[in-house]
Amino acid sequence: MRSTDFLVIGGGIVGASIARELKRRYATASVTLIDKEAHVGMHASGRNSGVLHAGFYYTADSLKARFTRDGNRELTEYCLANNLDIRQCGKLVVARNEDEDRLLDELAERGRLNGVELEMVSADDAARIEPRARTYSRALYSPNTSSADPGQVIRHLHDELASMGVDVLMDTAFVSRRGRAVRTSVGTINAGHVVNAAGLYADQIAKAFGFSEKYAILPFKGLYLKSTEPPGSLRTHIYPVPDLKYPFLGVHFTIQVNGSVKIGPTAIPAFWRENYRGLERFSLSELIDIGIRAMRLLGSPHLDLGSLAWEEGRKFFRRRMVQLAAELCTGVEYSHYRTWAPPGIRAQLVDTEKRALVMDFIVEGDMHSTHILNAVSPGWTCAFPFARYVVDQMDGTHCSEQAR
Repeated sequence: MRSTDFLVIGGGIVGASIARELKRRYATASVTLIDKEAHVGMHASGRNSGVLHAGFYYTADSLKARFTRDGNRELTEYCLANNLDIRQCGKLVVARNEDEDRLLDELAERGRLNGVELEMVSADDAARIEPRARTYSRALYSPNTSSADPGQVIRHLHDELASMGVDVLMDTAFVSRRGRAVRTSVGTINAGHVVNAAGLYADQIAKAFGFSEKYAILPFKGLYLKSTEPPGSLRTHIYPVPDLKYPFLGVHFTIQVNGSVKIGPTAIPAFWRENYRGLERFSLSELIDIGIRAMRLLGSPHLDLGSLAWEEGRKFFRRRMVQLAAELCTGVEYSHYRTWAPPGIRAQLVDTEKRALVMDFIVEGDMHSTHILNAVSPGWTCAFPFARYVVDQMDGTHCSEQAR
């Protein structure tokens, strides 16, 4: 039986960042990270948009607000210090009508309260920043929003873990809990403290430890369309004003690190947790479970799931996606968007008692285990400061006494 002071389940950016923070804080402690995949970045940490958000969408009392602001700076510095690809292109949030124009003030106020650098600009100034942007009368400009390569970042972070002495075990899946031990697909690991950062399966693993009693994951599938326009056809990201009732940002233009453009994403419940393509990784039990969970959300006073599913489902048709994108930008042609980018799946947490989507990060735990139940977008941007917060919480439960 293998033994370790800290066992981190899940090798995405959140799990890897927590493993790094644990090893930094407790240099003599043994830290083991396991991941069920053979290669890094197979799920959200390698499939997300790559946008480093600035932190003005979230209310000032939220963890997301604080960690996005700090994470943007830290991940930018990490990319620059390690010669990783980054495109510091900024972002325009544009309004399509008078109602959305008024909501720009709400976003600007959130940014002010969160200490985020923002500028309210006129339509003429927006055109100087991005000549193709469409907006009603004003736009919100975020100079610190940028893009990096999520796959490149997570691979580099795993290399860093190996150099620090973290024991990284790929192709090693959590199977069950047995007392203080964790059974995996390749053997049993006796752990002083378990950190569950398993993304799409975090709720299931948490339940094995007696947590996530009122929470469950409802996976949402995100698809992007790739543009055939040459790199550099847009100077900056262009986003719409989002519906602040939901944790989704609407169809937008994302500039990737190589300068190419994609539009999207969709945000519709996936049929099973890893429903990326066709019947790949199909699970009948998950299909049934997610269907029941979605049905229970119908009629919720906090979420109009039927309307959301209808509107988001229409985005699976290229023409609808391009139509929405064209409301934000001139020169958008249907013929430019023929190819879908690899899909991603958001591990969105649902409060089953309130029948509502959980908007902020959720962490539960005790002296023996910690469970990251909701670390969805902008979890990639937030990973470094969020990892410090998680380890601080672990210290508060005295779970780290054996490593001091």
